[in-house]
Amino acid sequence: MPNVTLADNSILEVADSTAASEIVKNLGRSIAEEALAVKVNGRMVDLSTPIREDCKVEFLTFDDPEGKEVYWHSTSHLMAHAIQSIFPEAKFGVGPAIEDGFYYDIDINKTLTPVDLEMIEKKMNEIAEQDQPFVRKVVSKDDALKFFKSKADPYKVEIISALDGTITFYEEGDFTDLCRGPHVPSAGKLKYFKLLGTSGAYWRGDSKNKMLQRVYGVSFPKKKMLDDHLKMLEEAKKRDHRRLGRELDLFVFHDVAPGAPFWLPKGMIIFRELEKFIRGELDKRSYLEISTPMLVKKDLWEQSGHWGHYKENMFILNVDEETYSLKPMNCPESTYVFRHKTRSYRDLPLRYSEIGRLHRNEISGALGGMFRVRQITMDDAHIYCRPDQILPEIDNIIALVKYVYGLFNFEVSFKLSTKPDDAMGDPKLWEQAEASLRQALANNAIKYGVKEKDGAFYGPKIDIQIKDALAREWQVATIQLDYVMLPERFDLSYIDAEGKPQRPVLIHRAIFGSFERFVGILTEHLAGAFPTWLAPVQAVVIPITDNFLEYGKSVMHSLSVENVRVELDDRNEKVGYKIREWETKKVPYMLIVGQKEAQAGSVSVRKHLEGDKGASPLADFIGKLKEQIATKA
Repeated sequence: MPNVTLADNSILEVADSTAASEIVKNLGRSIAEEALAVKVNGRMVDLSTPIREDCKVEFLTFDDPEGKEVYWHSTSHLMAHAIQSIFPEAKFGVGPAIEDGFYYDIDINKTLTPVDLEMIEKKMNEIAEQDQPFVRKVVSKDDALKFFKSKADPYKVEIISALDGTITFYEEGDFTDLCRGPHVPSAGKLKYFKLLGTSGAYWRGDSKNKMLQRVYGVSFPKKKMLDDHLKMLEEAKKRDHRRLGRELDLFVFHDVAPGAPFWLPKGMIIFRELEKFIRGELDKRSYLEISTPMLVKKDLWEQSGHWGHYKENMFILNVDEETYSLKPMNCPESTYVFRHKTRSYRDLPLRYSEIGRLHRNEISGALGGMFRVRQITMDDAHIYCRPDQILPEIDNIIALVKYVYGLFNFEVSFKLSTKPDDAMGDPKLWEQAEASLRQALANNAIKYGVKEKDGAFYGPKIDIQIKDALAREWQVATIQLDYVMLPERFDLSYIDAEGKPQRPVLIHRAIFGSFERFVGILTEHLAGAFPTWLAPVQAVVIPITDNFLEYGKSVMHSLSVENVRVELDDRNEKVGYKIREWETKKVPYMLIVGQKEAQAGSVSVRKHLEGDKGASPLADFIGKLKEQIATKA
């Protein structure tokens, strides 16, 4: 009789081959009703899975990230069932869970409309009400190919042809799909869903292949959760950084350069202010700024291991009959700076920062505004240190992360990403590295989640996530600990106190992650209303009539000489119109000037979203504004 260890470490003895769905009933009605799947010894499987040996089990609900994934992937399967019911000729690509829901790529002989989506939703409800179970079946490769060839589905045939090992189907009612699972126990678990729209998507992300229709959706076990999510999506549309980027003259995109923004003058002000800010913070913390070449021979990437692990994401060029690549990351080149001369233990830590332009060959279907680009400006740093310096260095990075993101009122959370399946190097060094990161998190009293097998191929990492004004989570900063890749592969060393060479440890870290993505996130978080120190235009002077234009010019000059970014609105328009327009441009301060202000040497102040703040002597206003900018209030 197997012994089952539960999440609270209690042990339950069960009969051989008892299904996990029966075991969960011992834990109470609530968890039994909410359980969607189960992890057995860390592996996600269906609740119908029989337990035949001693193991540790963890039941997953919608509150767990992996539970959401199961729920959303199952809903994608339900949607495909409904589509096939309505459009029998449909052929199916892939239908994964994604960060906020799911999609399925389909090939049918018509363009789906909002009316079609409503019809599919209705059919999904009908199928869910039948509450048919999701049944897993193991099939041979020959049988799997035979089945989908009989359905004339070239996409599933292509997928199966490339598979090795166990192949599984899932049946739900009269619908069968290729899937490794797991799924929720039955379709009746899928309560509330909404199909959000469609887009084009090339099969396999390759523009040489056929364009399929990607149908997006989201689902929740409770109606209020769906309603709240749909409200958030409506608000997110208003905050969409691509729209705000155009409206506020920050940046634009053009298909002449897919995956790379055109920064406009106002956007470059934000970029430069962030650059100046992070450089200032790094100067205070004794970082040394470097710059490394953008175009590098493939020999470097072969030595670092990136050629074998990352080649498909690199832009490769032939120059003088040699193979080069635009760099997708800065780390290997930082080793050349470290080893250009002999290093002593007294030199360490060496903190090399680099604000460098990188290029990554993201597939076209994955590009999305500032959030997924091919041209990236990374605020990178590589810290070469002794083993005894690891914890203090990570403490300093965590403090910097908290300060930077606190400045923008982001809620911060931490995840530990552990050794992946394709990890390089000695397993003992991996254990040592993971232990160091756990200790650093414990030293800072940080509660953290674990992302199993999600580390870089050369080392574990701490991933930092932020939650924005719409409660969306974003992966931003990272702290990666590298005992293995660069120190070993590039034969790095320093001379210790006894005159012997020793390997340094390398800490890779980024704070913003990338300027492009961070500006996109920040634009949506703030709905385009940047804090005064970061705003492209910090104040606008609005004369009531042309009679006060000269005084308006003198106010603008007084602000300009104090390095305030100011504009003068001298258009022949009514003041009310100007105020409304500048409010939509989200400028922090409007300074209205007329006869009273000209006589008193003052300004009438209006603050964005707060309205009239009354009259202020010009010198007083400038003093308060400068303090606000300097303190980044």
